[in-house]
This record gives sequence, structure tokens and C-alpha cells, in this order.
Amino acid sequence: MKKVYLDNAATTSVDPSVFAAMKPYFSVKYGNASEPHIWGQEARQVVEKSRETIANFLNAKPSEIYFTGCATESINLAHKGLLEAKLREFSNSNPSTSSGQVFQFSKKKPHIITTSIEHKAVLETCNHLEKAGMATVTYLPVDHFGLIDLKQLEKKIRPETVLVSVMYVNNEVGTVEPIEEVGQLIKKINESRIAKKESRIYFHTDATQAMQYFDCDVNKLNVDLLSFTGHKFYAPKGIGALYLRTGTPLVRQIDGGGQEKRLRAGTENVPYIVALAKALELVSSKFKVQSSKLIESRDFLIKEMLKIKDVELTGHPEKRAPHIASFVVKGVEGEAMLLMLSDKGIAAASGSACTSGVLSPSHVLLAMGIAPEVAHGSMRFSLGKDTTKEDIDYVIKTFPSIVERLRLMAPKL
Repeated sequence: MKKVYLDNAATTSVDPSVFAAMKPYFSVKYGNASEPHIWGQEARQVVEKSRETIANFLNAKPSEIYFTGCATESINLAHKGLLEAKLREFSNSNPSTSSGQVFQFSKKKPHIITTSIEHKAVLETCNHLEKAGMATVTYLPVDHFGLIDLKQLEKKIRPETVLVSVMYVNNEVGTVEPIEEVGQLIKKINESRIAKKESRIYFHTDATQAMQYFDCDVNKLNVDLLSFTGHKFYAPKGIGALYLRTGTPLVRQIDGGGQEKRLRAGTENVPYIVALAKALELVSSKFKVQSSKLIESRDFLIKEMLKIKDVELTGHPEKRAPHIASFVVKGVEGEAMLLMLSDKGIAAASGSACTSGVLSPSHVLLAMGIAPEVAHGSMRFSLGKDTTKEDIDYVIKTFPSIVERLRLMAPKL
């Protein structure tokens, strides 16, 4: 049976050259980067070299890169760490003290603005901060294509707004948000605030799905915090990073040793850090140039899928990531389509990978105004560097009969 993997937005394979780069640090160069002996020094050198590689990719300083276990941890550190730091400022506490300090909540709570289509890592973190009484949160609506409105964002900003968090690329439908324009807006507002000696706004983006395909120059984007993980661009699962602009206040969320400049305790995962840097080297030198090929394959897949009755494209038709083709199929359950596709050797997704075990409709599709009964029929095909024309042809040949069979099986109302 032919096998076609079209779930690259959930995770990618580890590239052979990435695996080759990380392999020695498991059993040959296995020192702890925090130890002073030669094994530790060797590990420390490669960690710092990797930090420099990642900083160069983002046009940042090496001192602004912090390694984490994944994008979810980076997002939690960014949101919770910044809010705790700002709460201390609001409470006239010393923001430089350790995270163990007990602080008073002020009546004037910090305010966060995010979007209704963020990854659960952002939404659940904001929900936690709200429930803990640490912040108020505004969730921006989106249009039918999943895009935010910049004018609406500007209207929602308050004097106590301290954080705006907008994802770069939506992981379910592939819509690309106007991150550079958001950054310019916040920069303009901050210039006015600073002139009035008011508290500035910090800008965070979840760039998890963007790293491989879009410009992530942090100065061009005007972001203060940027989160990402390696397993979306051919590094292994279990390694991520946070870009933190110099001067951005943050309180660490994992207490322990002094690793990562005392901002993230825990022994450095040297092999995976090496892998992350190597994968980004490949993105710069090799993978980004494949975008045009992916776009061609994606657009052909979209064109053929839309020939099926009652199949609609989700996400923006033009402002979308090269690797994501997403649809809703009316009259069919997404889970049933996934199982039948899997029986034919095809891997896809229904909604995001992190919520695929939940039978409720996608929060992203609902926020885009898609009816719940239609949203249940979501289907995402996400391409990768190894996707071939034969793979796409096989999916196009296989999928229509699956839809037809499931519609025939559906109860008649």
C-alpha cells in the first residue's frame, strides 16, 4: 500500500543531516554544558554556537535567545513571565526579585490582547491568567478568512494594555496574519506612550508555522517576544526557543538552577539544541527555496478538491502558508474521513493536532463564522519537503470516493 504523509503541520520527520549533527552529543560528546571540565566546556561551546546560529536567523542578539522544551513552553514563559513582571510593577514591587516572591495584585490589572484563533497554548495560558486574577484579556474576532482587523486591534488598546499576542500563521487553516503591520502599529503607539512616560506595550508572536516559510527578522517585525519549536521544520520533538528582546521584563516560570541566564532552569538538552540550529541552517540554505514548489502542489490539490460537491476551502485564498490546504466537507465527519484516509495509507488532520482527540468543532473554524455542523467536517492536508506530485495525485484519486461513501452512510434527516 502506498503511504502519503500530509500532516507536516503537526510534525515533520527529522532531516538526515539534522540527525547526523545531533548524534555525537548523545554518546561521544555527552558533557553537561554547566560543568567546568573539558566535556562540559565542549558542550557549552556548541550550545553557544547554536544560540548564535539561531540569533542570526532571526536577526537578533545571541543573548536574546532562550532554549525551551517546545513552543508551548516558550509561549507560557512569554505570557506568564511578562504578566508576573508587570504585576510587580503595577504593585510597586521590585520586578527583579525571584519568582518565589509573593506579590499583591493591584486593582489595575494588566491587559492582554490576543486573537480568537490562536493555538491552545496561547488561549489556555491567557485563560489561566484571567482565572488567576492576574490579567484581563481581549480576544479579537477574525473575518471569514481568519484575518484580524488592525483598526479593531487599535480600538481595543487600553492604558493598562501590556501585551499583544498574534500568531504569525494559523496552524489549522494556514492564514497569514499581518504581523509586520501589527508591529508597526504597536511601535507607533509605544512612541507616543514613552513620550508621555506611560507603560509600553510588548508584542509577542507564535511563529511556529512561519519559521520555515516567512521572514522572521524580529526587527523588521518589531516583535519583543517570538516563540517556536523545532519539530515543524525537520528537527526533533522536544526542543523550542523564545526570542526575548533586550529590556523586555520577564520572570522565569521554571525554578531551579541558573541555566539560560537564570530565566529557564534545567540542564541544557545539548543534542536537541544542536539539531534546532542545524535545522534552521537548512531552512536558510535549502528549504525556503522549495516554497514555490509547495505552492504549486498545494494549489493543484486545492483546485482538485474544490471539484468535489460541497467542499469549501478554509483560510485566506491568497494570504496562506505554502504548506497548508484546509477544507470543510459538508455532510461528513472529519474523524471518519481521517480513519478512511489512514486505511488508504494517507495521513492528514482534522482541526489542529493538539485538539484532534476532542470531538467538539474547531474553535478556529467557529471563530471564522463556520457553522458547527459544517466545522465537524474539517480536513487539513499539510505538505512537506518530501511531498511528491505522485503523493498529491494519489490523494486526489482516493479522497472523492471516501467522501461519497461516507455521505451514503450518513443518516438521512
